[in-house]
Amino acid sequence: MISIILAIILGVITGIFFENNFCTSHYQFLISSGLCLLLFFIGMDIGRTKNTFLLFKQIPKKTLFLPFIIISGSLFGGYFSHFFTSLTYNETILISSGMGWYSYSAIELSKYSSILGSLAFSSNVIRELLSFIIIPIIAKYIGSYESISVAGATSMDSLLPVISRYNPPNIAIVSFYSGLIITIIIPLLLPLLIKILY
Repeated sequence: MISIILAIILGVITGIFFENNFCTSHYQFLISSGLCLLLFFIGMDIGRTKNTFLLFKQIPKKTLFLPFIIISGSLFGGYFSHFFTSLTYNETILISSGMGWYSYSAIELSKYSSILGSLAFSSNVIRELLSFIIIPIIAKYIGSYESISVAGATSMDSLLPVISRYNPPNIAIVSFYSGLIITIIIPLLLPLLIKILY
């Protein structure tokens, strides 16, 4: 997390004090290349887990719908939040569609609006930080699946250890599955929503 914050600060300082014509003229290409590299490493991480597909077979059938419920809830929450901000519902839905994946949503939305990109980054980072605190509480007092839903896309990586610690052992498999499906859907869903709403 510290490295991400430092990278942003370094980028802002560089943008203010050093004008780089190459970066400016190739801005879209560099963002797209960085995004493809990020997706490549996510795919590589999934592929190197040899027993991933065997674990999926152990998931109860009813939980297969969990990631789609989480996606719907995140988008509805984004829509609902526009009543409490100066943003339009189009903007709040786009910001919420990152579902915890702050790097992708920020990069993708920054292509169209630096403000939306910054808001997507900050809101998804805050979502992840709050999840570290509230997942144990939700797991204890509300339910295991509900604790997975808080994490969104990050339930397969950074928040998986927290979810595993405060839930029964089999929930880790569900958490990984949910995060994986959401991570696969977001790169398809967000560009589509941008075309429809922006």
